[in-house]
Amino acid sequence: MDSITANKSIIHFNNTCYTSLNQHIEDNNFSKIFILVDENTHLHCLPKLLEKLETDKTIEIIEIESGEINKTIETCVGVWNALSELDADRKSLMINIGGGVITDLGGFVACTFKRGIAYINIPTTLLSMVDASVGGKTGVDLGHLKNQIGVISNPDLVLIDTPYLDTLPQDQMRSGLAEMLKHGLITGEGYWNKFQDLSKLSLDNLDELIYESVIIKRDVVTEDPFEDGLRKTLNFGHTLGHAIESYYLSNPNKTTLLHGEAIIIGMILASYISTELVGFPKETTDSIKKLFLSYYDKVTIEKNDYPAIIELLKYDKKNNHGNINFVLLESIGTCKIDCLVDNKLIIEAFEFYTS
Repeated sequence: MDSITANKSIIHFNNTCYTSLNQHIEDNNFSKIFILVDENTHLHCLPKLLEKLETDKTIEIIEIESGEINKTIETCVGVWNALSELDADRKSLMINIGGGVITDLGGFVACTFKRGIAYINIPTTLLSMVDASVGGKTGVDLGHLKNQIGVISNPDLVLIDTPYLDTLPQDQMRSGLAEMLKHGLITGEGYWNKFQDLSKLSLDNLDELIYESVIIKRDVVTEDPFEDGLRKTLNFGHTLGHAIESYYLSNPNKTTLLHGEAIIIGMILASYISTELVGFPKETTDSIKKLFLSYYDKVTIEKNDYPAIIELLKYDKKNNHGNINFVLLESIGTCKIDCLVDNKLIIEAFEFYTS
């Protein structure tokens, strides 16, 4: 697979990853290398990376706890303090190896420490390979509110080495698949149809689908790096999906949902709303629901949960002038952005999902 460029980042795949990494380190004469991991990537992924690194630069390992609950400014403070105590300077390099929490938080830490040091993302989950590591979004949550603090800043390199997926639990694989399914819905029938029967896919097929998904996102963020128009389409299913994810994260009586699990619900809801508001075919909405629920367990959402989830919509990043803006589908591959949806229709969409 050929390397591709996304804004100011170069994305390498599999066999080219480590020769490119070592050449980049040699060419830039970094003062020190800092590798950010969590307890899982420390155990399962870091040994491979260290084995592949060919440098005499000092390498320091910084570990944080895994999970969305730790994607906070407090965690950033801990990493900034560690960088200071370990004598990081503006010529240091930070390598973030992990899932979306690591790449989002690590990128934010790097681009703000001493007003910015170079960083490289090595995504190790399917979700981070096809979504979090591409496009330059960095940041952390504000309490249970998703991605409220951050900046757009591109890593020097993104290294997508798919054998890291061998270490990933199946629920994490399904979480990443949700973003690929979204790419199919917003892009067109060609990519969407490849997901109609996952039992027929091989590992080689998965590599090709990841590569195609990265190109889809690359093309969008290259045209619209700051989310003024086209890039908003990547948020299909995320308006309600993020609200559901936040609600289940903050509610002690609920089981925390993975990002992809919440986005699957959000896409089913958004498909129903699309049918009611912009003429998306009802039979397609029904088939999306059937397909998604064949891959993902239905989540119990009670009627008394609806008001709290709807209340969380006001924090969505796409909002402006007090309006909650949805991305809807007119057809597979054709999106309509900045759509206003009343609460009655949102409740109907929940009832469609739970029925």
